[in-house]
Amino acid sequence: MNQGLLFTTKPTQSRLNLLPKDGVAIYRPGFISATECAKLMEELQQSLQWEADRLMMFGKLVITRRKVAWVGDPACTYTYSGVKKQPQAWTSELLAIKRQLENIAHSEFNSCLLNFYHDGADGMGWHSDDENELDAQSPIASLSLGATRKFAFRHKQDKSTTSLLLENGSALIMHAPTQQFWQHTLLKTKTIHTPRINLTFRKINVSNE
Repeated sequence: MNQGLLFTTKPTQSRLNLLPKDGVAIYRPGFISATECAKLMEELQQSLQWEADRLMMFGKLVITRRKVAWVGDPACTYTYSGVKKQPQAWTSELLAIKRQLENIAHSEFNSCLLNFYHDGADGMGWHSDDENELDAQSPIASLSLGATRKFAFRHKQDKSTTSLLLENGSALIMHAPTQQFWQHTLLKTKTIHTPRINLTFRKINVSNE
């Protein structure tokens, strides 16, 4: 593991809210450099245990091509789509990124869900990050590495949408009550042939465990 890996963030980034109502989503392009992104992608692929995602859909178990890794404090188990995940231990690289995202999100995180998309054929359907374990008042901080991909929001009531391109090294901070009112998706595309890793830092409620 590369103990000397440091991440230099840019202090002046966009602070405009992407959402017209019922939530706050702040996009920060160039949060870390392209060189640092490449190093981090390599480190994450080597240091974490990746596995196909397993989802319960309409009573059936679906195994995805997309790979996932769940990292966090020891008590941070996480259940979604009927599957319970046990956390892997933090790496030094993930802890460094976590501290920097905590600074801009003004919140503390105790877990991180990582998704590995091989190419544009891997995506994520419409959903909200609103599982019972998640602290509904805590923001969710997302870091994108690798291929630029289109990301969209859809309001749960009026179905209005807004979208953006998540670039290599960019951060997206979704503040409450975004998950209550909006769904989001990573759209599939036939034009992307390179991989992407997305890291979403979260706060899991563990007080009752």
